[in-house]
Amino acid sequence: MLTLGIETSCDETAVALYDSDAGLLAHRLHSQVDLHRVYGGVVPELASRDHIRKLPALIRDVARSAGVDGPQDVGGIAYTAGPGLIGALMVGASVASSLAFAWKVPVLGVHHMEGHLLAPMLEDESPEFPFVALLVSGGHTMLVAVEGIGRYKILGETLDDAVGEAFDKTAKLLGLPYPGGPALAALATAGRPGRFSFPRPMLNRPNCDFSFSGLKTAVVIATRDVALDEQTRADVALAFEQAVVDTLAGKCLLALEMTGTTRLVVAGGVGANQRLRERLAAEMSRRGGRLFYPRTEFCTDNGAMIAHVGALRLGAGQTDRDGPVARARWPLDSLEPV
Repeated sequence: MLTLGIETSCDETAVALYDSDAGLLAHRLHSQVDLHRVYGGVVPELASRDHIRKLPALIRDVARSAGVDGPQDVGGIAYTAGPGLIGALMVGASVASSLAFAWKVPVLGVHHMEGHLLAPMLEDESPEFPFVALLVSGGHTMLVAVEGIGRYKILGETLDDAVGEAFDKTAKLLGLPYPGGPALAALATAGRPGRFSFPRPMLNRPNCDFSFSGLKTAVVIATRDVALDEQTRADVALAFEQAVVDTLAGKCLLALEMTGTTRLVVAGGVGANQRLRERLAAEMSRRGGRLFYPRTEFCTDNGAMIAHVGALRLGAGQTDRDGPVARARWPLDSLEPV
């Protein structure tokens, strides 16, 4: 089945075509970073309007790149139904459902985080079930035990700020531009280890939950009476990044021990962090396990992951039955198994 995937959950407009036999044929992404940078964060109404402007051209471009002659070649359409910004989600749901009606093909709203979770399966070396997944995307930080498609058990999640939010807030404190996560990671490369030391939240607790609001507060307190020159900002960035990596790595290892699993998947925007990848690779190598993650361009929001999940679920006969779906919140462990 050839599946068109549409992603509009937040501030990226993305489209892809995925063939169940041939794999990913084409994908395109338009980032709204420049649009929202002046505001220091995503403005939901502006995001929704930009999705409307960009989607038609992206769909046409992907079809041309994939060599698709027309709607008759498409077997189904998938779109992100949640979680995300409700207005942005409604744009993708409306466009996908309208095209499906016109083309007389099935349509299905899929879970954004399931897209991230299964994104490593787009790679040549993909994980076998079961595995543990660390999902670190946008407002989400969670550890999931994965037995199969739709068979997910939440082992732990953040009690307050997600790690991506902690990166962005700390970056803003250091005067870095939006989006803050990549900018902070880049600054940290010039940092001197040992000048600052920040807590590793909840690392000594025997569960897989996270908490990052206290880490952000620790940065505020440590820098309150310090002149934030360039070197000091780099030192703070390094200490913050080290604390985050230690915390994420420690919780991942605990989750692997709890499940008896030797395969770890890391997905979502923070999964592109190089220091995190190096630390987890070393830990998994020491334990004889394997680490999987998608290529960097598929760590952030993208249409390929939505088309991929859509193809799996549409191929299993799942479709929208009551019209377009848009859910700002949607528990990952409530999904129907395939």
